Amino acid sequence: MKSATVSALTLSTILFSASAVFAQELATKDRIGLADAPKTLVVRLTNDSPNNSDPNIAEGYQKLFVDFIKKHPDWKLQMQFMSSDIGTEQAKMLEQAKAGNAPDCAAVDSFVLSQFMVNHVLADFTPYFSKEEVDDLFPFIRSGITDKDKTVRAWWWDTDLRVLYRNKSVVADAPQTWDDLKKAALASTKEGMEGVLFNGGRWEGTTFDWLANYWALGGKLVDDSGKPVFGEGENKEKFLKALNYFKDLVDSGAAPKRVTTIANYDDMNAAAAAATTALFIGGNWQYAQLKATLDEGDFKNWTFSPIPGPSADQKSTGTGGWTIASFSKDKDKVEMCANLAREVYMGPANALQQQLPTRKSLFDKYEVFSTEANKTFAKALVDGQARPGVPIYPEISNQIQIMMGDVLSGTKKPEEALDAAFSAAMEAYKRL
Repeated sequence: MKSATVSALTLSTILFSASAVFAQELATKDRIGLADAPKTLVVRLTNDSPNNSDPNIAEGYQKLFVDFIKKHPDWKLQMQFMSSDIGTEQAKMLEQAKAGNAPDCAAVDSFVLSQFMVNHVLADFTPYFSKEEVDDLFPFIRSGITDKDKTVRAWWWDTDLRVLYRNKSVVADAPQTWDDLKKAALASTKEGMEGVLFNGGRWEGTTFDWLANYWALGGKLVDDSGKPVFGEGENKEKFLKALNYFKDLVDSGAAPKRVTTIANYDDMNAAAAAATTALFIGGNWQYAQLKATLDEGDFKNWTFSPIPGPSADQKSTGTGGWTIASFSKDKDKVEMCANLAREVYMGPANALQQQLPTRKSLFDKYEVFSTEANKTFAKALVDGQARPGVPIYPEISNQIQIMMGDVLSGTKKPEEALDAAFSAAMEAYKRL
């Protein structure tokens, strides 16, 4: 009997070892699938992949990818990974796509998706996603992935929004207006905090997080033709009002001068962990990061609320996220890329990273999105505002980043900086 038991254990060990070896054969640093698989899909991704810096997330993605490739045994994925300099990476990939040597399948940031569309480098995903799936998308997502002919050019799989985080033990009530936030931030400095933190350095987050204030006033960046209009007429007045609001936060001490150097959401998490701030403007995904970073008792003090507007009934929030798109002209590769978007990213990856789904029904499908926090985020998405899907947007953003640095550091006066940003954006628009 003992012999039989040993044999059973030995067999179990052998089978487990064989399974582990097989899994290893299917997943290397730069390949998913068997090395001798007859078909290859070149895939370029961000850290929303087995390349994630968090070992648990990386392991979760590897499992998703291995499970995926087991369903498509004739294929292997040749993996490429982008650096953290997303703007440069996306610009480089666009040039490669125009030259005809882009990867078969890749992650495309939603805010530059329109550039890829107008250059006609994206394959048609329409045959691979049902009308029901497309209709289930949030409105701003649906319009973002379709061109003028209603052709689906990418699959936008995750989204996010910006909120105001606060430590309830320092700031008990949620600020409802700009004035409320300034008062709360100043009060927090009297308790040794550095005031409200936000992105103010040279990167896209600075533009996007601040735009909620401009949009809350009803301001527009471009007209229906895609032409910049933020520096003229009523839009200019609204722009200056929102810009002066941020300037006043810094000038009054409600926000520290170092916001001009913040160009990473991790800086806010670090400040929260170090108990040097009680207020910051950040993304919804940071709620889970705070939970993982802070002690349980400290985390209980943190909550979030909508970004305050000029008045209690004037609020907006920016919504972003990533897409999966194909640059291939091979129909089999395009379909395989669409399969990757659906089977790995549309749902499973959302749940793995707690990144908000773009389809309303997925909030009910995955238990992780049934929390009160995620239900609140889902409600806010209905009124979320995405960056305008026009080719000039990246240059508008670039100019706003420059302008913000000049204004918050005191190098230029607000109207002077705005006029310079608008002039530069118009010159770039004329060259399109």
